[in-house]
Amino acid sequence: MLACISCWLVSCNHKDKPTNSQDNLNGKITISGAFALYPLTIRWAEEFRKIHPNVTINISAGGAGKGMADALSKMVDLGMYSKEVSPEEKAKGAWSLACAKDAVLPVMNASNPLVKTIQAAGVTKDKFYGIFITGNVKTWGQLIGNKDASTMDVFTRSDACGAADMWAKFMMNKKQEDLQGIGVNGDPGVADAVRKTVYGIGYNNLNFVFDVQSRKPYQGLAIVPIDINGNGKIDKEEDFYHSMDEVMAAINDGRYPSPPARQLYFVSAGKPSNKLVLTFLNFILSDGQKYVNEAGYVRLKDDVIRSQLNKLQ
Repeated sequence: MLACISCWLVSCNHKDKPTNSQDNLNGKITISGAFALYPLTIRWAEEFRKIHPNVTINISAGGAGKGMADALSKMVDLGMYSKEVSPEEKAKGAWSLACAKDAVLPVMNASNPLVKTIQAAGVTKDKFYGIFITGNVKTWGQLIGNKDASTMDVFTRSDACGAADMWAKFMMNKKQEDLQGIGVNGDPGVADAVRKTVYGIGYNNLNFVFDVQSRKPYQGLAIVPIDINGNGKIDKEEDFYHSMDEVMAAINDGRYPSPPARQLYFVSAGKPSNKLVLTFLNFILSDGQKYVNEAGYVRLKDDVIRSQLNKLQ
């Protein structure tokens, strides 16, 4: 997952047999956009192809901004989008469909000598503001209140993306442009930069922090817990970072703040009219939802699913 991601293809040479041997659905779907939604979209495409083997699905990850731009220009059928669609984007014809939930998590290098201290105390929203917005918190000693002079290496996203937007919005409703740090392209880029930098700190989408197989953080990464109530320690109700499933449960029941938790979307230039695209989206909101939690995302509430299915009618 931490390797460079560019494009993924489900081709018509897939070995899985169709559920319905008489299936005649065929054609190609093109999708680009948010790294946050990329792993789950791949899983949905694989499962959809088992039912409809004559369908080809091209998927590329380049950030939410690229997904929206590609969708509005009709370069792709669907854009993967990891934040709310703005009024300006709607005015340009953007149509959106919610499909799952996840969250952005602050991360640090697992070899940082202060990692246990920081994970016990947590970091408040004000301190994160000092790191990522004002730049006033420059050393790890400033963060934890001692004389450690080790300078923080702060990493942020250089590409227009939902992760940066949600992380900035968490801190006093700021925007991606307000974030300070060394700009790195993509989720894999930020994760890799933090892993290679002992005093590094950044933020990543859930699926780029945790290994979906082991449900544990990727080697070299450690989560920086959010001290939500600001009391200088991570209380029991704030201590849910030990596994992917614990974080998912906290996102689902609202213990993890929103933002940086958020819904994920597919977007297009107006409501899709292509039968193949509509069939794929219906699959995602029906049978496809059973793969959401397994893939490391949070399933939409039933009432939200019903409202989104209505948008496809």
